[in-house]
Amino acid sequence: MKFQTKNLTKILLWLLVISLVIRGLLAGFFELGNDEVYYWTYARYPDWSHFDHPGMVGWIMQAFSLNLLLDSEFFLRLASLIFMTIDTFLFYLIGKELKNRLTGLYSALLYTATPYGFIITGVFILPDTPLMLFSLLALYLFIKYFKSNPRRYLYLILGGFCTGLAMLSKYSGAFLLLGMGLYVLIFQRQELRNKFLYLSVFLALICLLPILIWNIQNDFISFSFHGDRVSWFGKPHFEYFGREIFGEFLYNNPIVYILIIVAMVAFFKHRLNSEKESSRLLLLTSLPLIGLFIYFSFTRPTLPHWSAPGISFLIPFAAAFLEERQTNNEQQAAIPNVIVYALLLMLFVVGIGSFEIKTGKIQECFHHSDKMDSSTLGKGDVTLDMYGWKQMSEKFAKSRQQAISDGKMKETDGLVALQWFPAANMDYYLATPLNIPLFGLGDISQIHKYQWINEIRGQLQPGHDYWFLNQSCHSFDIDNWWLATYFEEVVPIDTLTIDRCGKPAEYVFVYRLKNYGKIQQQ
Repeated sequence: MKFQTKNLTKILLWLLVISLVIRGLLAGFFELGNDEVYYWTYARYPDWSHFDHPGMVGWIMQAFSLNLLLDSEFFLRLASLIFMTIDTFLFYLIGKELKNRLTGLYSALLYTATPYGFIITGVFILPDTPLMLFSLLALYLFIKYFKSNPRRYLYLILGGFCTGLAMLSKYSGAFLLLGMGLYVLIFQRQELRNKFLYLSVFLALICLLPILIWNIQNDFISFSFHGDRVSWFGKPHFEYFGREIFGEFLYNNPIVYILIIVAMVAFFKHRLNSEKESSRLLLLTSLPLIGLFIYFSFTRPTLPHWSAPGISFLIPFAAAFLEERQTNNEQQAAIPNVIVYALLLMLFVVGIGSFEIKTGKIQECFHHSDKMDSSTLGKGDVTLDMYGWKQMSEKFAKSRQQAISDGKMKETDGLVALQWFPAANMDYYLATPLNIPLFGLGDISQIHKYQWINEIRGQLQPGHDYWFLNQSCHSFDIDNWWLATYFEEVVPIDTLTIDRCGKPAEYVFVYRLKNYGKIQQQ
């Protein structure tokens, strides 16, 4: 695909606009996923920090939804739509610094082609959304600083501040400080005499005060939680390692992932020309992050999006590799076919994923719902995480009203959930619209932030009755559950059918939990 180089800026603008429109449609089309709706609790109950993550994701949700005044899926995800658009432009700027404008364009195109960039940070509202924005801003500012002559210290100071904001988004933002520190120690030791360097680090660290204050108030429970999720030593589990690599392969688009590996081989064999300072900063920031989580994956389960920012930081190298292999000139250039294929694969994934979430037809090819036990219908179908909640809300509202009319329940009776998921989904889609409280029941490892939300809502009250909804796709074993240790009686009230394309996708079993605390008192 050839184009006139004078039109490069237009192509970049078209990329930003088309990407924004497609992602905007997706943001308003799908219900919130498990993690997203959980972070909605951060916005509804803001704090200095939280059990799982720092507070940035909640703060930006508050800002873009006007403090939840505009509380729809689209507005809760609006920050992701805008931030990813800026991220794409920042990949262009970083690629331009690494080599030239064409490298920048290729870099922006390749990032758009990754599920991590386009969907995880660009549609879903997660801590990775602000993490990527502030990380890319910090990297770009640090690159500009070390390339400026004479040194422009404002770049360095602002880079430190953006690093702090990245760490306020997600703890892995600390790798920006590590990368910067390694770069200075190895290649720019004279900077150790620069007072502005220490001011930059100070600004980064001062941003951590909210995290520190919250953890001091809560016995450093967040650090303990994340410490337990990783392991420096332990028995090797190669299936965890394989899952991590396979996840990286998928999250970063197989075509882009292979391109990055090829570009890295070329770079280390000195067959890739790139600007020195930019290359070093990108590598020293990305490789420690990738390497650490790959190391952890040998002994503990990891999630591919933990290492995805580091892999994304290597995309400009892949762009530079492609740029060198094109027969471009000052008047005319081309978008390599491999980038076109990567974008088409991304669109295919979006299309297939959207189709499956709304229809479940692919799942039906392997599991026929009419042959599944009603108590486990939908089990293992991850698309149900983003489907059926509004339908459940409507049907539960009718069932609840009927039970109240029959004298079985009261208007004020709240909901109980046993884990943070699906507690947050039911809180957002059921309890909040009905103006009833939802409580998490269990220890902190199960209910997470609901440990604090329960306190705000006044805790479960002895002698009160509560609702409990047991989904067939995420069912608790009725014969062995431990709700009976908290309530005098667990009484079935109704069964809700969640339909998809005219067929049951899951069942929701509605229960009355009678007289909280009765068994414990005895």
